[in-house]
Amino acid sequence: MKAIFEDRTRQYTVNVGDIIAIDRMSETEDGKKLTFDKVMMITKDDNETVFGAPFISGSKVTASVIDNAIRDDKVIVFKFKRRKNYKRFKGHKQPMTLIKIEDIKA
Repeated sequence: MKAIFEDRTRQYTVNVGDIIAIDRMSETEDGKKLTFDKVMMITKDDNETVFGAPFISGSKVTASVIDNAIRDDKVIVFKFKRRKNYKRFKGHKQPMTLIKIEDIKA
């Protein structure tokens, strides 16, 4: 079973058993169960697809938190102006939460 759900402003495509990284959820700790009820599409095992307008009522994706303290790869921001002795170098690592998809209910 496959689903597309929305968490805050981002959309994720998942199957049961997938491990994904989402934006950090500060109020969670490791082992906690999460429920996402903004499900936009579900594809069942018999290839039947259900679309929401915009969400499917009564459906939800259940997940558990594996690690709440991971960080994404570093993104480098480099500014440069030639012949002006101007260089600026910054880096950013986005905090993430690692979750495992336990169940998809239609």
